[in-house]
Amino acid sequence: MTGEAGTGSSGDVPVPGTATRHVVVMGVSGSGKTTVAVGISAATGLLFAEADEFHPESNVALMRDGVPLEDAHRWPWLRELASWMAGRAAEGVSTVLACSALKRSYRDVLRQGPPSVEFVFLHGSAEVIRERMSRRTGHYMPASLLDSQLATLEPPGADEHVLTLDVAATPEDLVTAAVDGLDLNRIVAD
Repeated sequence: MTGEAGTGSSGDVPVPGTATRHVVVMGVSGSGKTTVAVGISAATGLLFAEADEFHPESNVALMRDGVPLEDAHRWPWLRELASWMAGRAAEGVSTVLACSALKRSYRDVLRQGPPSVEFVFLHGSAEVIRERMSRRTGHYMPASLLDSQLATLEPPGADEHVLTLDVAATPEDLVTAAVDGLDLNRIVAD
């Protein structure tokens, strides 16, 4: 399903061709990507999108059945996400995307979208994340897939210039740290 999700709006009319910011909040399922990305959107006006909403139904069915996705399932989805960000950049709209982006090669595909992409990596212990996953309802990604996601995860290298935050912090503190760490406050001020 291709989603045009949005909770953020700057209130200003976007000017195509102007500099935009594109943030991907990444990490394994249950790390708080959506919560933090929505919080960044609310604080800054960046247009929010949930990457899971871009998965085709065939991918969703696999995950719902507890089957880990393979790269062949992910490439078209990642290209769609990059294209979505590039389209918003062409419209002069800044975005924030909640997306696992577990491997460097996946992040590289996302970087092929808009002129620049910034990443916030929500990182933490498997125990904290597993406990959070056990409490959430209504999500098709079962907690049983956490181990496969952790096995797939390639933490960002130093050359990727990614802001890494500890998931043990409160969602509010994570949002503040992301907004401050990426200097997104100036978006609100502009």
